[in-house]
This record gives sequence, C-alpha cells and structure tokens, in this order.
Amino acid sequence: MLKPIDAGRAVAGNPERAPAVRWALASLSLSMLLSSLGISIANVALPTLTRAFDASFQEVQWIVLAYLLAITTMIVSVGRLGDITGRRRLLLAGLFLFTVASVLCGVAPTLWLLIAARAAQGLAAAIMMTLTMAFVAETVPKARTGSAMGLLGTMSAIGTALGPSLGGLLIAGAGWRAIFLVNVPLGLLAFCLAYRYLPADRREPKTDRAGFDVVGTLLLALTLGAYALAMTIGRGSFGPLNMALFVAAVLAASFFVLVEARVASPLIRLAAFGNTTLSASLAMSALVATVMMATLVVGPFYLSRALGLDAAVVGIVMSVGPLVAALAGVPAGRMADRFGAGRMTVIGLIAIAAGCFILSIMPAMSGIPGYIVPIAVITSGYALFQTANNAAVMSDISPDQGGVISGLLNLSRNLGLITGASVLGAVFAFASEATDMATARPDAVATGMRITFAVAAILIVVALAVAVGGRVLAARPVTAWRVMT
Repeated sequence: MLKPIDAGRAVAGNPERAPAVRWALASLSLSMLLSSLGISIANVALPTLTRAFDASFQEVQWIVLAYLLAITTMIVSVGRLGDITGRRRLLLAGLFLFTVASVLCGVAPTLWLLIAARAAQGLAAAIMMTLTMAFVAETVPKARTGSAMGLLGTMSAIGTALGPSLGGLLIAGAGWRAIFLVNVPLGLLAFCLAYRYLPADRREPKTDRAGFDVVGTLLLALTLGAYALAMTIGRGSFGPLNMALFVAAVLAASFFVLVEARVASPLIRLAAFGNTTLSASLAMSALVATVMMATLVVGPFYLSRALGLDAAVVGIVMSVGPLVAALAGVPAGRMADRFGAGRMTVIGLIAIAAGCFILSIMPAMSGIPGYIVPIAVITSGYALFQTANNAAVMSDISPDQGGVISGLLNLSRNLGLITGASVLGAVFAFASEATDMATARPDAVATGMRITFAVAAILIVVALAVAVGGRVLAARPVTAWRVMT
C-alpha cells in the first residue's frame, strides 16, 4: 500500500509522485461530486416524472426516497465492509455499480424499475461517500487532512448546488432520462482514475481478518430504515404509521445494541462511543445538519410567499448558500490545518449561530439582501465546521476503522437532515399557523421563518456546549483515542 504522501514534499523530494497524489484526490473528489449530485438532481424531475409515468406525487417521490434510504441504511455497513475486504476494491465496485445503475435509471421502462435502479444507485453512493473520506485519512498526511476534507466538502456542495440547475437544463434539452445518463461518462472517468491512482489494498492473511457482522448489519439497516420512513412519509403529518415505524426503530436499535455487545466482530464497537472526540463530533454533526435542513425547508416558502419572488428568482437566491459553501470549502480546510481543527469547529458553530440569530430578528422589509447575508454567514460557518469536525476525527483513527468511522460521520449528517426536514418543518408550519404553506399569509410565513431560526440558533448553542464540553473532557488524562484498535 502506498504510504501517505504530502503533496508539497512530493514536489520537492520526489516530483514524479505528486501527480499521482493529485489524480488520486481527483478520483475521490469526482466520487463525492457524483454521489451528491445524485441526491439533488432527481428532485427537479419529479413533476415531469408524474406525467411520464402517469403516477401520483406520492409514488414518484420514492425516486428520491429510495436513493436516500439506501444511503442512510447502508452507509455504516459499507464502511465496515471496506475496512475488512479492502477499500480500493470496494470503491471500484461502488463506482461500477453507480455507473450501471445510472444506465438502468436512464432506460427504465416503468416507474418501479426506476425506483429499484435508484435504490441500487443509492447503495453505490453510500460506498462512494464513505470510502472517499476513509481514503483521505489513508493517503494524505495528518497535517494536510483539513485541506483534503475541505476539497471533498467543496465537491459535495457543488454537487448539491449543481443538481437542480443541471437537471432543469437536461430535462428541457434532452428529456428526463438524461439526468441519469449524464452520470455514465463521469462514473467511468472516476472508475479509471481510482483504478489507476488509488493505493492498493493491504494484503492480510485470511486468519487475521475480522468477520462481517451480518446480524448487526440487518438490525442497523432496519433501525435506520424505520426511522427514516417515520420522519419522511406522511408529508409532514405524524400519524399512526409514523408512530409504529418509530417504535420499530427503537426496538431494532435496542436489539442492535444487545447484539453488538456480544458478537465477536461487531459492526460498531460500542466502546468507541466512550471516546469524547468521536461522540461529540457525531452529536454536533447531527445537530448542525438538522439546522442546515431548515434553510432548504423554510427558504423557498419565505422567498416566494413573504418576499413575493417568482420561481426563477427563488432558485437563484437558494443557490447562494451551496455556492458559498463550495467557495469556502478549501479555505476552511487550510484554516483547520493551520489553526487546529478543534478551534475551527467552535468558530464555525459560532458563525452558524450568528447567522441563525440574525434571521430570527430580520424583518421581511429587509428583502433579498436581508436573507442572503445571514445565509452566507450560516453556510460559510457550516463549511468551516464540517471540514474541521471531519478532520478532527479522521486524522487520528486506527487504519482498520477508517471506513466505519467515516460511515458514522456521514450517517450522523444524514439523520440530522432527515430529522430537520420533519421537526423544523413542523416548527415552521406551527409557527406560521397555516395548514397549507402554499397559500399562507406573507406575514405569517415571515413569523414562522423567524421562530424556526430562533429554534435553530438554540440547537447550535447546544452544539457549542457539546464542543466545549468535549474539548474539556478530551483534555483530561484518559485512555487515548486508539480505543478503536
């Protein structure tokens, strides 16, 4: 296996190795871009797909849900599988599956075959999201981890921002099938780059390899799938089915903990959560993602109803946040490397809290600038937090746990997004005192926005308390973070 290489030292001491490092990072960046693009590009096609398949909105929304559910339920398991079988070969398999699934999506003759292909695409995306972060810890020296994480964060933001606009152009020019087929050449390019430049997997005797926890994997998938469905189905209402799914998630989680405490080779080593760095990072990631979803849930209604903007202008304003996150990603990584990931995590949280507080007191008469400025503060703070938080964890883990820890970080973010869509969406609807947000009064929507972001600011204050408390506990003379080994 290639040893970690500092690109700067490679140029001075061994110039021929620097291009290999850069191309390896290019393959990882493209993998992150494709998996993020898959989340956002399909949303814009839902109205077109309802007509193409003569289906209801409830049916076609499974095109989005199948992708998200596959990622959420499998993202930890595929990370562990990569730790056991080899990350390079599993990432190559994921890129191949993503490309094939994209072809199947593009040629699907029926809605349910399209949904099945999207689920396969989501499984591949889970592999790509998880192992790209794990590879950074393996191929980039600790001093450069923040910069590499910032690059991946930038590509993720670009994929999220590019999806709606690219999808709209492709649908208008070539039809809905093009939004899936566009992944094919990019997927092939990523596969070729990864095959050529990623470090080879370590070869270990079979007797030294840990087994794969099949029972734990199934229980975790059941837990996450039930929770995700409980939070997403019903279009905002929490009825008997949602409650039954939530109870099922709690029961499955209980059984999962019992199994993991007894199995010889657990999917997740529960002792790892005794480490304050990991536990605090996961909690903060979930809280911040919950708040960030509020910008996507509340923003369109506030801009269209309270400010009276048409759909085109709403789309432009909504793209500001992802654009700022994309531009801030790489500088955020460099700041984390230079000033320390822990310090930059706290500063990022402070910026998010400040932006949420400004939105909670901003009058509607401030117009578009009054919305864009605090959103830019929030998203730049998010880029700094996400990069520093990931770097703090991934720069100091044991080699055989990189995949599962990367999966846990991605899972905490996904669960936060799912929870934010449900919980903060409900807060917004309640604060607006409207049963149908599409026809709500402008002043009610503005009030709902301010209250929602006041709640969001409180959540970030909680995250700040977790960050400070985690740093205090981590400073105590306790067993080192190598508990993972």
